[in-house]
Amino acid sequence: MKTNDKAIIDSPLGQILLEGDKDGLSIVKFLEEEHEITQKIPQSLAFAERQLKAYFAGEHKDFDLRLNPEGTGFQQRVWKKLQDIPSGKTTTYMEMAKQLGDPKVIRAAASANGKNPIAIIIPCHRVIGSDNSLTGYAGGLWRKKWLLEHEQPVKQTSLF
Repeated sequence: MKTNDKAIIDSPLGQILLEGDKDGLSIVKFLEEEHEITQKIPQSLAFAERQLKAYFAGEHKDFDLRLNPEGTGFQQRVWKKLQDIPSGKTTTYMEMAKQLGDPKVIRAAASANGKNPIAIIIPCHRVIGSDNSLTGYAGGLWRKKWLLEHEQPVKQTSLF
């Protein structure tokens, strides 16, 4: 059994666990409990760490990383479709199901979305309810809201 390299990084949304190896990134997960931040990022995760830091700094919107998530064939198809949603845009679960070729797979698509092991980079946060509501997000709805607002091309400015 192979072991992945691991690193814990800090972000505006709390700590994030990165896991992967030479074959690619397999996990990007928000942590709810405090852990020690990794001081020396493994080489296999260094590029992902730099891209995430640039993303959070607002310097970069699109990720160019080798991904290696573990999942069923259907989950892989859903996660691949998620990567087609541009930064600053959203889609609905129904639209995802239609893009997968069958509106009847809406529940399965939503389930696969919820099992996405690579948060942010596979942008499951960009999928919303048909009524434009923020529906479930494994990292918490407050993080989903933050990510969507962060990706908006036009930032709201305060008058005061």
